[in-house]
Formats: sequence, C-alpha cells, structure tokens
Amino acid sequence: MTELALDKPAGCVLGREAAMLDMVSEPIDEHFTRTVQALPPGRGGGSRELPFLDLFDSQLGSRHVDLIARELGGQGRGFYSIGSSGHEGNAAVAAALRPSDPALLHYRSGAFYIERARQVTGINPLLDMVLGIVAAADEPISGGRHKVFGNAALSIIPLTSTIASHLPRAVGLALGMRRAAKLGLPSPWPQDAIVVCGFGDASANHSTALGALNAARHCAFQRLPLPVLFVCEDNGIGISVRTPPGWIAEAHSAAGLRYFTADATDLTSVVPVAAEAAKWVRTNRAPAFLHLRTVRLMGHAGSDVESAYRTPAEITADYSLDPLVRTASLLVSHGVLTPAEVLDRYEAKRAEVRAVAEQAVARPKLASAGRIMAPLATAPVDAPFVPVSGTLAQGINQALIGILSSDPGALVFGEDVARKGGVYGVTRGLHKKFGPARVFDTVLDEQSILGTALGTSLVGFLPIPEIQYLAYVHNALDQIRGEASTMRFFSNDQYRNPMIVRIAGLSYQKGFGGHFHNDNSVAALRDIPGVVIAAPARADDAAAMLYTCAAAARKNGQVCVFLEPIALYHTRDLHEPGDNGWLASSSQPESAPLGRARLYGSGTDLTIVSFANGVPMSLRVARRLSAQGIEARVLDLRWLAPLPVKDLIAHANETGRVLVADETRRTGGISEAVFTALLDGGYRGALRRVTSEDCFIPLGPAANHVLLSEDAIEKAALDLTVS
Repeated sequence: MTELALDKPAGCVLGREAAMLDMVSEPIDEHFTRTVQALPPGRGGGSRELPFLDLFDSQLGSRHVDLIARELGGQGRGFYSIGSSGHEGNAAVAAALRPSDPALLHYRSGAFYIERARQVTGINPLLDMVLGIVAAADEPISGGRHKVFGNAALSIIPLTSTIASHLPRAVGLALGMRRAAKLGLPSPWPQDAIVVCGFGDASANHSTALGALNAARHCAFQRLPLPVLFVCEDNGIGISVRTPPGWIAEAHSAAGLRYFTADATDLTSVVPVAAEAAKWVRTNRAPAFLHLRTVRLMGHAGSDVESAYRTPAEITADYSLDPLVRTASLLVSHGVLTPAEVLDRYEAKRAEVRAVAEQAVARPKLASAGRIMAPLATAPVDAPFVPVSGTLAQGINQALIGILSSDPGALVFGEDVARKGGVYGVTRGLHKKFGPARVFDTVLDEQSILGTALGTSLVGFLPIPEIQYLAYVHNALDQIRGEASTMRFFSNDQYRNPMIVRIAGLSYQKGFGGHFHNDNSVAALRDIPGVVIAAPARADDAAAMLYTCAAAARKNGQVCVFLEPIALYHTRDLHEPGDNGWLASSSQPESAPLGRARLYGSGTDLTIVSFANGVPMSLRVARRLSAQGIEARVLDLRWLAPLPVKDLIAHANETGRVLVADETRRTGGISEAVFTALLDGGYRGALRRVTSEDCFIPLGPAANHVLLSEDAIEKAALDLTVS
C-alpha cells in the first residue's frame, strides 16, 4: 500500500497534539482545534441521542475530505480540490429528505452526500469521494472520469461544474415524475418523491437559473404539480466576485415560489427549516426556494489564492461562522459531548479519511482511450420502419405518429407544437390524437425546453423536443453540450438522457428569413462527443432516420439531434414543376442505419457528396452533367455524426473524383469533416468542395449571393472532370 507523505500509520486514532504537530496545514484546521479546546464544559444532562451527533459526523467527514484533497493535490496525487468547507450545514437538507428523492447537487455538497449515504446500507461515502479526487477507475459513479457527486443507489444524479446548467433538468425531472404517474408509466422514483436541486448564490444570477426558476413559477401559477426544492447555498462570493448582501433574499423571497430561509452554519436553524421546506414541497407537490446562508472557508479551490481579493481580516472573520465549530459548541454547551470528546471525534475522522485515502491512491486509473470513451459508444440498432408518403413534413409527421403510438413514453413538446401543430405544420394533429399529457406547448425558452427533455428522460420517457429554428439552439447549447452529452460519460453509463432534439434549420427559404430563420451553422453541434446528428433530405429518409434515432435513444441512451431542412418541408418536385419527384411513395420504404449514406445513381465519372438541401440540388446538376456526357453519382450523407465514412471512401474510390457540395459555411462546415475522413481513409484521388460563404444569411434575394448554388456545383463538377 502506498503511504501518504508524512502520514501517521493508517487507521490509528492519533492524539490531538501529534495531529497538530504533523498533519495540520490549513488555518481553519488549527482554528477548530484551538477553539474547541477553549470551550467551557457544558452543564451536563444532555441527551446522547441528540440527532445532531449524526449530522456532526457527516460534517466532520466532509471537512476532512476537503483537507486530504488539498494534501493529495500538493503531492500531485489528487486532481480536484473544490471543497465543501463552510457548507457542511447542507447535511441537514439530506436528513430532511429520503434517499429515494432524486438529488442534483451543488459541488459543495460533501456533507449532504455523506448524510444521505448514512440512510442506505453498503455505501462508503468517504471512500467514494476520495476515489473521485484521485481519479480512480473504480470510483462508483464516473469511473475516474471526473470528481462528481453521484450515486445511483442514493438517487444522486451526477453533475460536473454546475454553474446553474442543471436547474432546467431539475424542473424537467419534477415534471416527468408527475407525468409518469398520470400516464401510468413506471418511474425510478416513488410517486411522492421530490427533487432537490442545489446551487450557489453566484450561479443564481445565471440566465439558466433564472429561466428554470421562471419555468417553475410558470408551472406553479397554473397549478401544475412540480415537486422540486431549489436550495441556494449563499456564501456571499463567487470565486472572487461578491454577491451584494441581501441580494438572494431580495430576488427570490417574493418571486412566486414558496420561500424558506435558514442559517446553515447553525444546525438549530437549518434542521427545522429544511424539514419544513421538504415537507411543504412533498405535501403540496409545488416548487419552493430554500435559501441557506453559508460561509466559504479555504477559498474557492486549492489553486485559489484567496488573499489576492480578500484581506486577512475578512478571511479570519469567517472562522467564527465555521459550521463545525458552531455544531461542536452546541454539543458541548448542551452536555452531549465534552471538548475532549469532540476533538477525539475530529481526530478519529481524520484518521478514517486518511485510511481511505491510503486505499484510494493505490487504486488503478483509467489507462486507455477505449476505456475512457466506452460510455459514449454508438452501438448499431435495428429500427422498425413503417412506410410513409408525401413531403418531408408529412413523412416526419407520420413517423412521429408511429413513434408515439408504439412507445407510450414518447413525448413531443416545444413552442407552438401542440394546438397550432408547429410553425410549418409538422406536428399537426398530434395534440388531438395523443392528448396534452404527451404533446404540449412549453414556455418560450430553449433552455427550459431542453431541460424538460433532460429531466423527463431520467424518469424513463423518450422526449422529442422541438427547437423552432437552428439559430435558437445556440441560446441553450450548453444543455446539449454540457448536460445531455456528458451524462453517460460522467455516470459511466449508469444514467442516460435518451432524446431526439428536432430542429428546423438550414437555408433556402425563399422570400423569408434573415440569419435567424435561415441558419446554416452546425459547427457547434458537430464536435460534441457521442451526439448523433441526422440531416434528412426527403420524406422516406426522414421517417426512417427518425425511427433509427428513437431506437438509438432507447437502446444506447443516445442524444440525437434531428436537423430538418425547412426549405424542403413541403417540396414536391425535383426537376420540373409537377413532376412530384421529391415525394415519398408508401410502396418504397427505405431503411437508414446509423452512419450509412444513401446513393443516387451509379455514374463512374464523379461522386458528388452532399446532404439536406444539397441533395436535390446535386441531383439536378447530375442530370445536366449527364446531358454533357459526364455520369455522376450523388451520395447523400444523411448522418452528419457519425459520418458514413465507409460509404464515403468506397464511392470516392470507385470514381476517383469527389466533389463535396456543402450548404454550410466554408469554415466549420461539413465539408471539412468529409475532406478529413477521405484523407484519413487513404483516398488520394481528385477532391474539391463548393460551400456557402462564411457569412450570416441576409434577407431576401441577397441570400443567393452567399449560399451554395447549383451553378457553383455544376462549374466545380466540370472543372473537376474536364481538367
């Protein structure tokens, strides 16, 4: 077993003097010992069964994990040092809840985690936490991928740097629990469970937090059940930026949520208030805001030089608010413990934590890219397919009906999707057919829409949210990038967010738009690990791909982005008016496996690679080329992630000439990924691309000057084949 430098023997209960001489390196550690030693003995007669003893034990464990994290970091054997010191009063919140109440925790929730683990047998929370600090591969939630508070057995859903990004998920989770009960569907949590969501005072100012709290108030105003307890742990500072005194109370005490407040440094204050708040939410099935006044000790993290922005007097003034000191004083004054007994407990907990640290540092780490990436795997899926007919919009509509009919957990929601049936009529009739519990309108807030998907998916639903335009997803992209895509990764696939995010997008809307309604930028989506991106061009592909996404979401827990080209929604013709060449026929069903392209033609002179709007454009160009004696095949990528690399390389090699017709921008567009895939795959033939310009899309006919055109595709094809 590897020994910690300068350690005393693991597992022994050290004397107080020896501990002070050899182990203490943090002023707050010394302050606790010195202050407790000076406490006057209590009057006696206190009850040894006082519940504060258990809470005190959880507080002690959290503090010593913080201390060992700093020590391990200094030795280069620990990799996370954001601590919970000063926030240990949140143990009272855990005590007020049940281990079956799903929790999304603030990153200073060490005492909460330990106290909840006390309620479930077979969990060693101290070891769990230290395994995370040292990035051990057998850490029980993320498997060494990050230090997170999470544990499926404790109903603690893992989060990373929770700068309010988890609040929309908490709202969606509370909404989903009630909706599952209403629909008679199974849920991982009891029907009377409540959601707890912790965050800091600085995070409370983030637009994501404000949007989630607004969505909760919106539900409460309509008397919609939403059992979520928001817990703001207010220590008055966000890294170095101070929160104005009184701001959290001013902003949230009269904001449409039931408001509770307590001094979390004092258990006599926080224990009854936390219990009251939890009971109120559980009884009323309504959201509440619990404002806990805390203090931050030892700075933001181990790397934080607190003296750069706080005076020594300011730092030491907070020592008087140390929750451990205040709990110790309470226990001594009531005669529950003597000062010596408090210090013995303190040092015994230090020894216990150091013993688990000895175990943790010797545990193996993740040692290969394959193991690290395993939770992001995209496994093949078999998707049942029901033939569709008509336009792209009709094909999507028919596929949604099929999915909603076959999967009782499927939900469709977003702005204008219910009674109106979508801005472009894509969801028309779904609300009437499946009812408001499964097809519903949301607030006009993309973060809340995606948060609803994130939360309901944890309950067991298959959410199919709609983002009305591609440009709007950028308002809320972190809900996909930072929340949805990371869940499988940071839970080692123990938690999943199966979902299909439908987004109306891309360009070529004639006589309408501007850059918000004609957005051709997908770069921000392309590099998110594990996310599937579908971009159908026609009705039969759209339906088949939607079924594939549903299967991938259910089987793999996949997060799928379904990018729908608006300009093709109602397109009927391909070459001439009235030819109906772009309609699907119910007698010609297509399958669309993940990462497989669709081929049009078998020309041997040129492969034109495209997707979405570029496919019918390229087919029209191929027809004109054929009249000039040049036979081209058109390869529709269909999937932008994962790219159909095998199909791409095979057809490129067959013709030896490749033209990529890319309607996205030249910089950050799909053509870059196609070029890279071809070159990495050994293709050495002729290669060219035509793209849209690196420009926002202007209003009206001016758009034609910056978007990919058929003339540009034809010219490039001729240059490539004639030269």
